[in-house]
Amino acid sequence: MGEVAVMRSEPLQFECNDMKHLTEGDTYATETNAELDHGEESSQSTDNEKTNDLPEKGYMEYGCQHYRRRCRIRAPCCNEVFDCRHCHNEAKNDISINQKLRHDIPRHQVKQVICSLCGTEQEVQQNCINCGVCMGKYFCGTCKLFDDDVSKQQYHCSGCGICRTGGRENFFHCYKCGCCYSILLKDSHPCIEGAMHHDCPVCFEYLFESRNDITVMPCGHTIHKSCLNEMREHYQYACPLCSKSVCDMSKVWEKFDLEIAATPMPEPYQNKMVSVHFLVVS
Repeated sequence: MGEVAVMRSEPLQFECNDMKHLTEGDTYATETNAELDHGEESSQSTDNEKTNDLPEKGYMEYGCQHYRRRCRIRAPCCNEVFDCRHCHNEAKNDISINQKLRHDIPRHQVKQVICSLCGTEQEVQQNCINCGVCMGKYFCGTCKLFDDDVSKQQYHCSGCGICRTGGRENFFHCYKCGCCYSILLKDSHPCIEGAMHHDCPVCFEYLFESRNDITVMPCGHTIHKSCLNEMREHYQYACPLCSKSVCDMSKVWEKFDLEIAATPMPEPYQNKMVSVHFLVVS
């Protein structure tokens, strides 16, 4: 979105003739106090419009691939400036970086931000102390998060200790699982302590702080939605952690039973019995 054009009201210019050459019909009616006041109010209104438009300057024009925002952050760990914490983590965990020097930014410890419009470095706050621009329509002082794209419906969850997306009214925090889940799962999801505080069993990304969609399997274990879909494409229908089916497999078992029943047992093995032991996983 471009900058908002501010309409400027210029004062009217009158050319005054010599009064002695004017007749009564040539004279103008004297301005009343009300008219003068209206002119002053118009000028004040224009000034107010300029002031109100200032925080919106540069809206959705700055940022990175992760966030639309009008500021950059100074990392407290390495004292370098980045567009956001994800940009820092990607740069500082790159394969070209010495393994001993790789690290993530402690997001809650960020203390300084730099305005993208005027370049002023300042303490973390929503509006720039120099130019007055709003550096992020969504602002969380706890997570030091700025974002102009409020369509994500961001909210801060005190249980998680970080900001989430999707709208507070659509999620609830499960204190046993230790994370926010869809309100649709409030009375039906199987609780597993710390279910979100581990890596995805497929791609090994830490799920608690992942920006990708996460789903809860019938067994209660969690996984990236994209990783689960990839498993299904490769005909893998069991949880990688406990091997419990992730979907209704009754039709498959019925088909297997029909195929087994239609396959005669070789004569040497007919009427032979064996003991089968099942391992029950809770």
